Amino acid sequence: MKKVSPEARKPAKPTLSRWQSFKRLAMISVMGASLLCTVTAAVVIGVYSHLAKAYDLTQLGQMPERTIVMDYKGEILGRMHGENRIIVPLSEISPWFVKALLAREDARFYDHGGIDYKGVARAMVRNIKDMRVVQGASTLTMQLARNSFPDLDDRSIHRKLVEMMLARRIEKACTKDQIIEHYVNRIFYGPGIYGVQRASQVYFGKHASQLNLSEAAMIAGIIRSPVRFSPFRNYDGALKERDDVLKRMLVTKAITPEEELAARYADIALHAQPAFQNQGGYALDAVRRDLDLILEQQEIEDGGLQVFTTLNKELQDAADESVEKRLSAVEKQSGYQHPKKADFDKTWDGTHEITSTPYLQSALMMLDNTTGGILAVVGGRDYHHSKYNRATQGERQIGSTVKPFVYAAGVAAGFMPGTFINDAPIQPGEIDGSDPGWSPQNSDGKFLGPATLTDGLVKSRNTMTVRLGNYAGLDRVLDLLTNAGFARPAERTPQIFIGNIGGNPRQLTSAISIFPNQGLRRRPFLIDRIVDKAGNVIYRTPVLESEVITPSVAYMMRNILAQVLDRGTAASLRSTYGFKEPGGGKTGTTNDYKDAWFAGYTDRVSCGVWVGLDKPQTIVEEGYGGTLALPIWADVMKKALALGYKTEVQKATLPLSRVSLCRVTSQLATDGCGRAGTAYEEALPYDLVPKGFCMEHQGYAAPPQQMQSPGQERGLFDRIRGWFR
Repeated sequence: MKKVSPEARKPAKPTLSRWQSFKRLAMISVMGASLLCTVTAAVVIGVYSHLAKAYDLTQLGQMPERTIVMDYKGEILGRMHGENRIIVPLSEISPWFVKALLAREDARFYDHGGIDYKGVARAMVRNIKDMRVVQGASTLTMQLARNSFPDLDDRSIHRKLVEMMLARRIEKACTKDQIIEHYVNRIFYGPGIYGVQRASQVYFGKHASQLNLSEAAMIAGIIRSPVRFSPFRNYDGALKERDDVLKRMLVTKAITPEEELAARYADIALHAQPAFQNQGGYALDAVRRDLDLILEQQEIEDGGLQVFTTLNKELQDAADESVEKRLSAVEKQSGYQHPKKADFDKTWDGTHEITSTPYLQSALMMLDNTTGGILAVVGGRDYHHSKYNRATQGERQIGSTVKPFVYAAGVAAGFMPGTFINDAPIQPGEIDGSDPGWSPQNSDGKFLGPATLTDGLVKSRNTMTVRLGNYAGLDRVLDLLTNAGFARPAERTPQIFIGNIGGNPRQLTSAISIFPNQGLRRRPFLIDRIVDKAGNVIYRTPVLESEVITPSVAYMMRNILAQVLDRGTAASLRSTYGFKEPGGGKTGTTNDYKDAWFAGYTDRVSCGVWVGLDKPQTIVEEGYGGTLALPIWADVMKKALALGYKTEVQKATLPLSRVSLCRVTSQLATDGCGRAGTAYEEALPYDLVPKGFCMEHQGYAAPPQQMQSPGQERGLFDRIRGWFR
């Protein structure tokens, strides 16, 4: 027998089958893969959670919206700049819309923490089955994240992962209602339409709180493609989307079968409203132009500001109404030969804007004397026809409304209200710097002979005005006009004395206000203050003023201009239009009746009105400022009085001295002046009292007049004596 070794006596080790080896390897691989996936997922979550922390969640509620423009009382005039959005709280949104939105976009909104894992799985299965992306898995919170941060608006995997982690952050930082509120206010509803409030207004003409079930389902249905399914462009498509939303609401038990049936067959009345409305017309356009100068570009784009203007909406409405009423009446006159606005309205197709209209136009500006704040501005009769603002952008010859400034320069130069000026034809070479043959006529074609300075302005005598301007000096007159707010004319000519200077109602109104303002010009402005979303005042317009004439000259001019209303070219203001308040003003009419003006004031407000055609033509024969512009001025000023802009009788605040003056020399009168019949009594501010006595009527014999060399100044006494030679 063979001996068996001890090793041979041990049992043999079992060998692994190939199958068992494969199973073990597979298990190890699965465990390794699972571990790798877990580690990878943890790394991805960690990395993208860190990336998501870089986003400022306060931006969720910071949405660009339109800037609100208000009058001085806070009444809304219109909106501008920013996105066409009106943010409303969730409590002011129809519950039907919230239910429709959730049924359409995120039925499990209240069950997830920002990521709907069931929805993700469902979408993956559907997309794999169809071999293309046919279904997304974005929750409402994820959509809010994507819409709130522009850099997330792409279709990459990286973006999707950041969006998911950011959605989790949002869910932890905000309540569900806050998320919905941010979403419905941020949502895009087509070009120029943002948020459910504007969508509700544009499509249905109602507040978002008033949406019924059918309307709510329709605008919830078009969210995914608002341009394609706009009810205005594709009504049938919008109805189909509505019906799909109603089905989803029924499936999710958000509504009952009876409610679904009633909503499906409900009539939907569209009330088409423009996404952007030209609210405020010329006034709002003027505000927009000023804002563009004040705000930075980013502030303009963000919008959401409150702009408090100096405008008074009631005065603005009254001005617009008066312009249309009075000009329509002119167009009905038998002698009126130009196109009428009513006829133009019938032929205008509304598709294009024009700068120059063929019908009669007007422009108006009204200021608060105490601040310079603009109370009303009319740039034309119809902002839809023409955006050209004739009150601020236009420039037309101002005619005789320039005369108060010429006379103010004359008073400042030492001429008194009772001084005689000769109303007679201008002689060749008499006026410095004029063409030899220039001899302006008076509007009535007559000459009155020697008349007082006061009568020269009250009766608007051209020859007297030219002589006074010449004696005061063209440079003095030009300086006064420039300081009063007019642009300095390019051509230096004595024709400026009778209105050959361009201006617009804004400039003229600001200039005429120096008389009730004791010689001060307060810069006109339209924007009082601007308030940001947090309620902080980020801009306030200061009241800026400068002295144009002395208080004494302003006092004397007020006395004269008051007589223009009582017995002068604007006397119809009292007799015909029933305006009884103290004030002053001046009419203006350019050659061939191409422009009609009136500028005047009360103690509280100043107002300037222009009437004419965009292409200068004769408006109508005898179309004076007193017949065309004055009625509009009367309407608006009476409205101002009714609103509390009351006039107070001007009281002399300056020391006055009653003195006897000579009408020929403007000096203190002597006994000789009395014998000559040229003496008169006048109450003057102390600083305007002449320093010398009249030498003309004391028998004083002046030496023979010497020839003056070019540029040599003539004394006041010599100039006055020359009037009567």
